[in-house]
Amino acid sequence: MVGENFRVTNSATEISVVLPCHNEQDNIPPLVTAIRQALDPLNRAYEIVITDDHSSDGSWALLQKMAAAEPRLRAQRFERQCGQSAALWAGMKAARGQIIVTLDADLQNDPADLPKLLAALSRADCVCGSRVEARGQGDGFVRVASSKIANWVRNKLSGETITDAGCCYRAFKRECIADVKFFNGAHRFLPTLIKMEGFTVTEVAISHHPRTAGEAHYGVWNRLFKSFGDLLAVRWMKKRVIRFKVVERVN
Repeated sequence: MVGENFRVTNSATEISVVLPCHNEQDNIPPLVTAIRQALDPLNRAYEIVITDDHSSDGSWALLQKMAAAEPRLRAQRFERQCGQSAALWAGMKAARGQIIVTLDADLQNDPADLPKLLAALSRADCVCGSRVEARGQGDGFVRVASSKIANWVRNKLSGETITDAGCCYRAFKRECIADVKFFNGAHRFLPTLIKMEGFTVTEVAISHHPRTAGEAHYGVWNRLFKSFGDLLAVRWMKKRVIRFKVVERVN
């Protein structure tokens, strides 16, 4: 079972910061530096796991060079471009930490918010970042409007209450994804998939910054129309999920 990879780890690593990467060579160095600045003061063992989704720029060469100088940075590269869901899933499978944090590599997610997400794990199994309060300062009208529409449609059809389902800045306990069935596009619905496994999910407000390097990979098509089929599948899964609790066992 794929989920077995997430149940037990013998590593002393406490936190795994997992990032998908595609053509982000200018963002990677400041991003890794910002993650270090956020986590080093916490005195908790951590690693940074970056999956290069077959970048066509210098991202992979840069990651190889940086990883050689920083043992806490681990990197892997896809044979071909497979998309954000695959890169996130591969990173989570490679992660060694008891806590997994996912965020984007474009620096729109601020690593300075890492302590806030980690602290919130004291009251929930999974903590999702919400950009609702901040994103008006970092995005144009089209992106803000398409995000609001996409979130409304997703919540309406899936029976969810997540205010920013498209935000991949999340922290969760390793066991949350032990039995999750990941699929292409699943990263948009991970809070729902985690809830379906019986875990608790909460949200915290996070910062949101405009992209300063590289190119955005998402628009209205990605945010709503392309994921509509996935949304219907998740809606069906929620209705058909099997729930049981074993109360006693013999032998």
